[in-house]
Amino acid sequence: MHLSYVLTFLFASYILRCSAVLPSTFVSVQYNHATGTFVILEEMLSGAAAWANYTDDVQNTGWSHLTVNTNPDYDDNVQAYAAGLVEGYITAGPIYMHWVNTMSSYCLEKTDYCNRLQTFINTNMEWLSDKIKNNPDDAYFHQAELLLMQLAGLQDGYTNRSSQPRLEVNPFGFLLLQISGDLEDLEVALDKPDRNPVFGSGSCSALIKLLPGNKDIYVSHDTWSVYNSMIRIVKKYDFAFRKVSKGKEAIPGHVMSFSSYPGVLYSGDDFYIMNTGLVTLETTIGNSNPILFKYIKPEDHMFEMFRNVIANRLATAGEQWGDIFALYNMGTYNNQWMVVNYNEFTPGKPLPDEGVLYVLEQIPGMTVGQDLTKHLKDTQYWPSYNIPYFQEIFNTSGCRENVEKYGDWFSYDKSPRANIFRRDHVKVQDMDSMIRLMRYNNFKEDPLSRCDKCNPAYSAENAIAARSDLNPINGSYPFGALGHRCHGATDMKVTSYSMQKTLSMIAQCGPTTDQQPAFQWSTSDYNEKLLHLGQPDVFDFKPVKVDWQN
Repeated sequence: MHLSYVLTFLFASYILRCSAVLPSTFVSVQYNHATGTFVILEEMLSGAAAWANYTDDVQNTGWSHLTVNTNPDYDDNVQAYAAGLVEGYITAGPIYMHWVNTMSSYCLEKTDYCNRLQTFINTNMEWLSDKIKNNPDDAYFHQAELLLMQLAGLQDGYTNRSSQPRLEVNPFGFLLLQISGDLEDLEVALDKPDRNPVFGSGSCSALIKLLPGNKDIYVSHDTWSVYNSMIRIVKKYDFAFRKVSKGKEAIPGHVMSFSSYPGVLYSGDDFYIMNTGLVTLETTIGNSNPILFKYIKPEDHMFEMFRNVIANRLATAGEQWGDIFALYNMGTYNNQWMVVNYNEFTPGKPLPDEGVLYVLEQIPGMTVGQDLTKHLKDTQYWPSYNIPYFQEIFNTSGCRENVEKYGDWFSYDKSPRANIFRRDHVKVQDMDSMIRLMRYNNFKEDPLSRCDKCNPAYSAENAIAARSDLNPINGSYPFGALGHRCHGATDMKVTSYSMQKTLSMIAQCGPTTDQQPAFQWSTSDYNEKLLHLGQPDVFDFKPVKVDWQN
């Protein structure tokens, strides 16, 4: 099925549904054991298979909030499908707008490439379905099965046409939203025509900061993305899944809080807080070595979303998380992952030499991971800014050649964000100063934001929270990442020792305004160029406390 047809179908389904009824704040799914049927109800129903609560506060804070719960009295497959149903139904409006803003034109006039992409996805899904069917007692593939069934429920809930739990998914349906990060590498591997990637483009800043006296560890993340992606939802999933379908043991990570997007069953940023005491996050490191793309194959590999969610559900420690995530590495959406284990940290006490921080990096054909708690203990901080830390990954992925050609901007130790984090992490004494650092961008005055080969001699990309829309349109730059574009840090999230216990975070939506004017679509030169349905006109929001206890 071609993507243009899928878009028309989704659009028609949404319009027809909206003419009849709009989703309420509370939605439940009733499951009839006798008939095997699911019914979506706009009320909180006792004994429901799944239920959801949705609050839209986008115009006031930039965020909406979604909780989805499932009932342990039902089989896992029923729970997973019902969880997708309630989310797809209650967030149908934002899903439609996010799809139109980010995916609606993806395959237009790219038929040959999209045929190759469809074949790749179908082959991968057939391989995964076979693994699920042939390994009924395997915890890993059981969680993959539940993700597929949740995805099927998501699309059925969106169209308000409940069916049955199933493994089959439309390759050009909402699966595309789940693999949007993978697509960047698939476009290279599958020879997408007219690719116009922005060389050197960053994707996220992260900081893990050990406070003076070891009184706390803050874990923070800025998403860097195109601004038309800024329809945002903070989600909390509480799923009563078992490790295996016929077993009784629950998955360790059954509750998960994360920043996300409409129609997306994982974070995508990525930033997760789990009931296991783990916080996981990443920044993208990419791959600049064309030789490695040969490792991207549809069989014996899994997309990044499946692997990170499965690791979040099954792991209780950092190295275990890394071991699970490294399985079936497809080599797409290549990131530096950080896992903070708050169970191994006691405020005010010396940090142990291991167990608190685990770091893993992935490129096609290779993953490297290591416990770096001792590094955090010695330096008091761990920064992440889209450049590999491990030398083997750095060299193999082509970073060394980039340094030789373009200079220190591509180096791990001397890139602008490395220098800014090194200078400024000592200023973090409390939550307010942590947020200020993560929203920091003083590109016109900070010498560390200078770009000697740029005209003017600075770039708003060279900051913890990028604002590349503020770079002059008529400026000149040595490569695309440093220039004018509708791209930057679109949010900030941070948690702490006490907040993670309740899966809480502080979150701020939109490009930074701490040293800069607020981003406004109606005055931007991108207002007519990029679809941004459902977004506020002005992004000038304060940090909000996401507290699921209230």
